Formats: sequence, structure tokens, C-alpha cells
Amino acid sequence: MLKRLLDYNEGEEFDLILMLKSSQLRQDKKGRHYLLLQLADSSGTIRGNYWNATQEDASRFSAGTVVALSGMIEEYRDHDQIKIFSMHPVGADEKVDMSQFVQTGPEEPGDMKQEIQAFVDRIHNQTWSDLVTYLLKKWDKRFFAYPAGKSNHHAFKGGLAFHTLTMLRDADGISRNYPEVNQSLLFAGCILHDMGKVLELSGPVATQYTTEGNLIGHLVLIDEQLVLAAHDLGIAPDSEDLLLLRHMVLSHHGRYEYGSPKLPALLEAELLHRIDDLDAAVNAISNELKGTKPGSFTPPMMAQDGKRYYRPKKDENLDRFNK
Repeated sequence: MLKRLLDYNEGEEFDLILMLKSSQLRQDKKGRHYLLLQLADSSGTIRGNYWNATQEDASRFSAGTVVALSGMIEEYRDHDQIKIFSMHPVGADEKVDMSQFVQTGPEEPGDMKQEIQAFVDRIHNQTWSDLVTYLLKKWDKRFFAYPAGKSNHHAFKGGLAFHTLTMLRDADGISRNYPEVNQSLLFAGCILHDMGKVLELSGPVATQYTTEGNLIGHLVLIDEQLVLAAHDLGIAPDSEDLLLLRHMVLSHHGRYEYGSPKLPALLEAELLHRIDDLDAAVNAISNELKGTKPGSFTPPMMAQDGKRYYRPKKDENLDRFNK
């Protein structure tokens, strides 16, 4: 069986075809220019530096470029990184299977689709059920294939559906514990809150933001989809049920500085924001810990206010997560 990027240990050399998930031209304290790279195949992502880089190199090695790389795994501040010996773009005439660069989620799309449908069946408000069913059908292929983000969390094929499903599981437990919560509204909000990412993002391979994503963003895009779906289904634009669901998706980032045009003004909207934040944080921290050596700390995580997290020397749960 061919070894993939994350199968190599410290000190091992390799020659692999990899994809550049990100590429940034930077300058160190001594004035030397380099490209800070995130290199990936289907096993995962490791950073590497391409030294003495020029502006031309930055153009040649932009995000999404497939490269042939000769290098070695080395340790840097308790984390693996790639020491690059040589690297060049793979020519357009060379046939490359793009699926070898796509990370997949921990659950099968068919299984996730079946479980999400079971939650849809538990939405007892007809308006919300109709809207959710309509939009799931409309965006079915993209919804179960797209990542939930470019890099921060659930950035893998099927990540959007997996993020949605784990949120639904959390919402189920919370709503059982607090009977005053409108479970149907919370379920509908979980399913729709990030569906705008099927328009905001380019897809699971070399994910980038689309023009719509950059100019409008997924909160407004899914609100627009809700309004269009309501029109197609004959739901009045001033229907309170429609307004409540629109508020759920528009407020789910929780704060103005996080991009929410409105702050949560419903109990269920507040819960949706907190469940979303919780699930994103657990996934992002777990992924960072996955690449951290036992007995060491993660690098500062900007999405978590610069906090660093410790990986215990013995952690059976995280060890299982790594497999």
C-alpha cells in the first residue's frame, strides 16, 4: 500500500504529489522571503516553508496548485513540518487523480443523509418542514459533498453535512433537557444555518470563496434561498414562521463582529449560535491536537483567541480519533 503524507514519520524522506491548500508570501526577521505553505493529500495537511521565494514563486505556487515535492518530515516546535528539498508544479498535461487530495469525513454520506432525514421527520411545524425539505432537495449533491469551511473547521469533503449532523445531535440532547425549547425550530435552524456555503464555497477540492461568498456571505445567501423557497411554496412573506426561521439563520454567528446582521433574539437562535460555536471549536481544537505530539501544546489558535491546548501524554480518546 502506498504511503500518504501523514504516514511518514520524523526523519523520513519522500517524493509525493501534493496540493497546496494555502500559500502566503512572508518575510522573516532577517529579511528573507519565503512561502508559508499548507501541503495536503487525502491523509491530511502539514505545513512547510519554501525559502528564498520570489513574487514569481508566489504566483507559480498559489493555493490549489498541484506540486511534485521531494522532502522530509522534521520537527519544529513540537509539530511536524516538511523540509522541502525541491518542488515544481505538475504540468497540465500530466493526468492527476484529484480525489487523492481530498480529505473525507468520518461518516458515510448515505448514513448522514438518512440520519438528517430522521431529524427532518421530527420537525412538526409544516412551514419549517416544507422549507427544509425543499432546500435539502434543491442542494442535495452539494450539501453532502461540500466542506463546512475553507480551513477553520470541518474543512473536508462532506464536512458541511457532518457539521450539521453533529449539531443536530447536540440540539437533540439540549432540547430534551430543556422542554421549553421549540425543538422543531432548533432542528430546522441547525439544518439550514450553513447551507449558504453551497454557494459561498467552490467545492471540496482546493476550496476557495466564490464571488458570491466574498461579496455576500453564507448568512445572507441562505436567507435569500429561504425567501425564494417560500415564494415557490406559496408561503406568505410576512408569515411569522418564515420570519422566525430567517432570524435563526441570519443571527447564528451571534455577534455583529462575527458577521451577524442581527443578534439572536429567540431562545432557539441563542442556542443555535452556541451549538454552532461549540461544534466548530471541538472540531478545530481536536484537529490541531491531532498534529501535536503527546506532552506538548498546540500553537496559538487564532480562532480560539490565541489560546494553546495541551495534548496529554496518554489520551485514549484522542488516540482513537487519530486512527
